[in-house]
Amino acid sequence: MELRIEVLTLPVADADRAVRFYTSLGFGLDVDYRPHDGFRVVQLTPPGSAASVQLGVGLTSAVPGSAQDHYLVVADIEAAHGELAGRGVPVSALRHKKSADWQGDFAPGLDPDRRDYASFFDFADPDGNKWVVQERGHTAR
Repeated sequence: MELRIEVLTLPVADADRAVRFYTSLGFGLDVDYRPHDGFRVVQLTPPGSAASVQLGVGLTSAVPGSAQDHYLVVADIEAAHGELAGRGVPVSALRHKKSADWQGDFAPGLDPDRRDYASFFDFADPDGNKWVVQERGHTAR
């Protein structure tokens, strides 16, 4: 049996503002369906991803901004950090796991060995939905 993640739902207060934010990050706009004022579904896909995000009106009872720690994976975290910051996204500083037998401690900056799953930074959308960006596959490039 295969189980693949297709869509994550993000609770937002203003769908138009969220669409502007995510498209400014390079997410592709797949669907914007609004059959009436009480329902709207917008689906956006990050570049290179098989999974998408949905947001809109009438999709979820979750509080806007309550989605926390969804991960985006990149092959070059320094480039991703610079690109998002250059697009005006408030990004956290880079951090990395202190050791291979990680116990939850982080050190500032990029992982010196560029290990998979070791370097991170965060950002949030305008509603406060938080994303973690993680490096994987740098040495394979």
